[in-house]
Amino acid sequence: MIGFVLVGTNDLRRAIEFYDKICAAFGAKRLYQMTTGCTGVMYGTGDDPTLGIVLPFDKKPAQAGNGVMIALSMASREEVEKVHALALALGGADEGAPGPRGNGTAYCAYFRDPDGNKICVFCELT
Repeated sequence: MIGFVLVGTNDLRRAIEFYDKICAAFGAKRLYQMTTGCTGVMYGTGDDPTLGIVLPFDKKPAQAGNGVMIALSMASREEVEKVHALALALGGADEGAPGPRGNGTAYCAYFRDPDGNKICVFCELT
């Protein structure tokens, strides 16, 4: 159902440096740069919905949404832990250490990127 998600940034260069490393850690990559309509980059694996990091189209400052969170699917608990640790090492803020969540069917960790966007990395537990 979801095709893509865009999150705003006020420093595209910094955001690209952050997300290039975060996405590479779980097998996603920069797919293309957008220059028409809005300016930014799209990340993905080629099969899944994509994540875009953009300068706001309306030229106003980007602001992280209260109650908005993007969840990125990982292959394993180890990948969740690796990406969470990498995000913190790259200047992200911890929003929740890796561990089981909800009814115990997911393993999740949470962080905010340098622009304050809340990101969840998770894997399904079987």
